Amino acid sequence: MSDTAPCNLGGLNVLVTRPAEQAAGFAERISGAHGRPVSFPALEILGPPDKAAARARLAELDHIDVLIFVSANAVRYAFPLMPDHIPLDLQIAAVGSATARALEETGLEPTLLPERMDSEGLLALPRLQAVDGQRILIVRGSGGREALRTTLEERGARVDYAEVYRRQLPRRNPDNLIRGWDRLVDVVAATSVQILDNLFTLLGEEGSALLRQTPLVVASRRIAEHAAERGCANIWLADSALDRDMLQALCELAAET
Repeated sequence: MSDTAPCNLGGLNVLVTRPAEQAAGFAERISGAHGRPVSFPALEILGPPDKAAARARLAELDHIDVLIFVSANAVRYAFPLMPDHIPLDLQIAAVGSATARALEETGLEPTLLPERMDSEGLLALPRLQAVDGQRILIVRGSGGREALRTTLEERGARVDYAEVYRRQLPRRNPDNLIRGWDRLVDVVAATSVQILDNLFTLLGEEGSALLRQTPLVVASRRIAEHAAERGCANIWLADSALDRDMLQALCELAAET
């Protein structure tokens, strides 16, 4: 499916859970495909906990062998803090397609991109197998997963973090959504594990029961596996967190329901 020829969602009600400031493009695509976006942000993104520390860490790129961005948010929040000069031989890794797209939009070319769009896929790349003695900087939000760092350190790398944003649970009242779930929500879209977990938290016991019974479109196998562990039974896997890929999965779901 091309960006200019969307499918017909046939009035499908899609619960859009992205952070509010990042949801407009996806909602527009849903509307353009004759669906109905229902906004319920399950994650709030804020600036870095320590901007000076993040800027200082990013200023050390001349001494870094591999720079890893774990999300599109990592790219967006890091870019204003990065030095003007970026070494030409610096290896830049993106965990997935959405992260790679965000890098390209800033003029940076990702040189390492996994087939499986998550940390495990990145760690499987040949370039990251032999990293003994190398310095690797992971650009992420505060309090992210430790799998990348742990594995790369086990392989002999020296790994540091540049934490360029923070995530928090929004303050939202879900009562109206829960009461109107049957008429408001036909499918839920989730692009991260934290968004999904926050959604369960926000919805509470009654709403979580409804969520488990509702078709769920997710952006990676890791999210799909986590959703299954939380009791979701009808899970649809998109190729990536990009708006177009999430819409494609919605289109496939609509065609079969």
